[in-house]
Amino acid sequence: METFIIGVLEQGFIFAIMAIGVYITYKILDFPDLSVDGTFALGAAVTATALLKGVNPFYTLVLSFAAGLLAGGFTGILHVKLKITNLLSGILVMIGLYSINLRIMGKANVPLFSQNTIFLNKVSPVIIAALFVILTKISLDLFLKTKLGFILKATGDNPQMVTSLGIDIGRIKIIGLMLSNGFVALAGSIMAQYQRFSDASMGTGIIVIGLASVILGECVFRKTSIIVGTTAAILGSILYKASVGLALNLGFPPTDLKLITCLIVIVALSLNGKKLSLNFRGKKSVDIGGVRIASNKESA
Repeated sequence: METFIIGVLEQGFIFAIMAIGVYITYKILDFPDLSVDGTFALGAAVTATALLKGVNPFYTLVLSFAAGLLAGGFTGILHVKLKITNLLSGILVMIGLYSINLRIMGKANVPLFSQNTIFLNKVSPVIIAALFVILTKISLDLFLKTKLGFILKATGDNPQMVTSLGIDIGRIKIIGLMLSNGFVALAGSIMAQYQRFSDASMGTGIIVIGLASVILGECVFRKTSIIVGTTAAILGSILYKASVGLALNLGFPPTDLKLITCLIVIVALSLNGKKLSLNFRGKKSVDIGGVRIASNKESA
């Protein structure tokens, strides 16, 4: 049981960094960015190549984050400058990055078993992963409290108002997409070092995992006012990995992993669409002269 919990936390924290990136596009910008499937593998590909060339493992994180920024910026340019729809922009970048990742690595799979990584033997991987997800969360929370951060949130909530203030919402969208894909690539870099290999297809389905984490976190913790969106995304990521791990422990074969993910997303979306409430006060309505009057009534 202890091994199961530690494994859930290790992978949950790593995927939480990716979920924070998806949170930026899905919740803040309301932008369905499918390019994250490519940028997750991009971060892993850059890390694998850099490690094989003797680059410090911590420097590879910076390189991967920068690569994610560039990929996200390209998605934004396709959408803002070339007027390609947001969904198609992400798909085009995702497809293009698959070939780019193969060029970066030189082959489809690169083992890293003999390379030094950020996961030191003296420190538990769960502690290292937790430190990185905390740093990521704090960094984004602080950024969202700046002037640019408020504009980013306003761009997703009310783009007309932002435009009326003379602000170029296209530029703001590009910045948001760059940040999102930067965090996703960072998560890919950490995951490659955690599992000690990089694969060109390791980003397949990442957008679904990210959405599942964000939606689960929002669904379960939305009634708790002290939990902000980034924290809910982190907790949702842990819940997602725990759900998948529990399903596999119950006897489901690994080949059903995608089906399990699909079912988790369906359940989360259905619950998220319902206004669940723990309020035990009911409403009793009475029609008086054609006017409906509602009054609260304490349920027994």
